[in-house]
Amino acid sequence: MQARWLLLTLLCVLLLAVGQMLFKSAAAQWRIDGWSWTSVRGFLSPALIAGLVLYAATTVLWVYILRTVPLTLAYSVYALAFVIVPLLAYFFFEEPLTLKTFLGAALIVAGVIVTVR
Repeated sequence: MQARWLLLTLLCVLLLAVGQMLFKSAAAQWRIDGWSWTSVRGFLSPALIAGLVLYAATTVLWVYILRTVPLTLAYSVYALAFVIVPLLAYFFFEEPLTLKTFLGAALIVAGVIVTVR
């Protein structure tokens, strides 16, 4: 995989991970009060809207990437989202990182390296 396409794919994965942080933030703010306007308005928080816009833009980037990069390679790099999201969750939401998380991340990174080379 050429460096340009690898960097674009990594950018896409990073943007998707940031989108997940926005969705988590929106979920934390959402208060369900039955089927009321307050619940709907709370669901449509700025964090959710930002996450949806980011996901839409990232989807366009992903389709652009897939014009050139084989899906098998691009999706292998996409697996890094399962490494990046837990790290971001740790820093932004103080979610725990366990030994299992690190072992799984190491396996994913090794798999991506093998696939991309």
